Amino acid sequence: MSLAPLLHAPWLILAHAVLAFAVFSLGLVQFACPKGTIPHRVLGWSWVILMILVALSSFGIHNRREFGPFSWIHLLSLFVLFIVPLGVLMARRHRETRHGRIMTGVFVLGVLVTGALTFTPGRLMHEVAFGD
Repeated sequence: MSLAPLLHAPWLILAHAVLAFAVFSLGLVQFACPKGTIPHRVLGWSWVILMILVALSSFGIHNRREFGPFSWIHLLSLFVLFIVPLGVLMARRHRETRHGRIMTGVFVLGVLVTGALTFTPGRLMHEVAFGD
């Protein structure tokens, strides 16, 4: 494992990766913490802001071009920009079950699945993790 490929990547890719790692880490903490508490709310708002920044930063990354300068992953970013505020709205309306399902779904699809795909051969994180 070597961080060199990531550290030599364009600044936006490095920022995107750091933000994504923060979203992953903070998400794990959120799942472990008691729900509805002040720490949950503070960490939740931090997670929401970071998740929005991850989605927005993806629009400046064009390594895979399937639809003009964009790829299918950008569709997920658009979805995140819609669904994360909806999850916040559900929490603010005290619809905890719906809030939990939305945020868990975003974490699983938008963080875990998408993150795992960055480790496939030919991707930068594969090079970081496996050195080729």
